[in-house]
Amino acid sequence: MSQLTPTDLIPYDPFDGMRFGSTTCFLSGQPVGPDDTLPVFADWLQARYQLAERPIQLLDQRTVQFSDLRLPASPAVQQRIHELESSVAAAAAEGPAALRALGDDTLFLWMGKMFYGIFITELLNEFEPLIKPKYPLAENAALVRRFQAFFQLLQGLRVPTEYADFVPGSVFVLEADPTEDVTPFEYDDDLNTLVFSIKLDKTVLVACLVDIGLIGQAMGKVYQDAQRPLHPVQIAEFKARVYYAAHLLHVVPDIYPRAPRPGDTKLVFDALIDDVTGAIFNPWENSAYTQALAEMWQRWNITLADVVRKPAEPLSLLYGEDGQPKYLSTWPPAQ
Repeated sequence: MSQLTPTDLIPYDPFDGMRFGSTTCFLSGQPVGPDDTLPVFADWLQARYQLAERPIQLLDQRTVQFSDLRLPASPAVQQRIHELESSVAAAAAEGPAALRALGDDTLFLWMGKMFYGIFITELLNEFEPLIKPKYPLAENAALVRRFQAFFQLLQGLRVPTEYADFVPGSVFVLEADPTEDVTPFEYDDDLNTLVFSIKLDKTVLVACLVDIGLIGQAMGKVYQDAQRPLHPVQIAEFKARVYYAAHLLHVVPDIYPRAPRPGDTKLVFDALIDDVTGAIFNPWENSAYTQALAEMWQRWNITLADVVRKPAEPLSLLYGEDGQPKYLSTWPPAQ
């Protein structure tokens, strides 16, 4: 890569004038031509999991194919993202340990690019929707603020980036026990909380993309206990906990880039929370959590009634009644 100038290390801000569209690079703002694009879901993902012609239903009810989702990108940005994709593809072929070894910052950027591509597609569709979404993204001021903070951190896809005394997001790498795991690829997200999850064979990655590691801290004990092959129904419970924690997160961090100086080789960000005296998370409510958990467990025919059989202690398949990690080889359990 050519030597960076101080100008290169100034974050691009597409929100100034809402410069989103196909004629400018999504990370740098440089003008690009119609052929200067890259896939939201990388070519290697589409080839490995036969995704190209698989449908995705968007919020306005229109359907697109995985291969239709593309981002405008300058040649320099394409080169950096190609290098990132190559390293992730190699690690994914080896499994969870190799992906975990890439580091959370790398996985944050890789997952963040896909989330951005989906989010911006939904956002732009709202200007000419097929069917108007019930809760338009652009009308949610708190969500737009989260997305702005996230986009600054995504500049690490464009130039080398350092996060001073914080991590950009909480990243979890789980291993699915292959015994009853028959799904090679899937992804899901929550656009309102900036959570993204993707499954690659026996590896499941879950990320909260703008929480500066707060959910990772809150989930520390559960994540430590989950460092073992998990039955897919247990992974669904872990995801429900993460998704619900993201829903409870009360703060939006302020992200500040440091002023670049001649000779700098990295873009450096600081992160602050405005009101350090307030609650970071809203109060936990079992009724809301159990709804989220039951939704995650639908494919195993576990109902809300099953989940709340003991209202004060929602059903857990990650932990036994003694509070210790539960080892589960089959579901439902053999009689």
